[in-house]
Amino acid sequence: MLTFTSYTVENIKDPFGILSGKRYEFVVNLDVPEEDELYEENGVSARAVIKVEEGDVKVVSCDLLETTTGKLLEFDLEEDEEAELAQFCKEHLPE
Repeated sequence: MLTFTSYTVENIKDPFGILSGKRYEFVVNLDVPEEDELYEENGVSARAVIKVEEGDVKVVSCDLLETTTGKLLEFDLEEDEEAELAQFCKEHLPE
């Protein structure tokens, strides 16, 4: 189970109007125990692009980053962890 400590969210503008639905970029800081394979001394964040269309919320892309440096990590979230992240993002969508 993931523990989310803080987050930011931004609306991704589509100046050409070619994308369906709305898109948001979430950057969510994760609390990762030292014994977990995802652990990084400088912290771990998930950067997720979320698509909202007709009430459906979906993770379009998700990258794991070292929090302080922004360095892309070579890990992916497991399916259940991605579902947790999607639920968190759904609950924290801007009005």
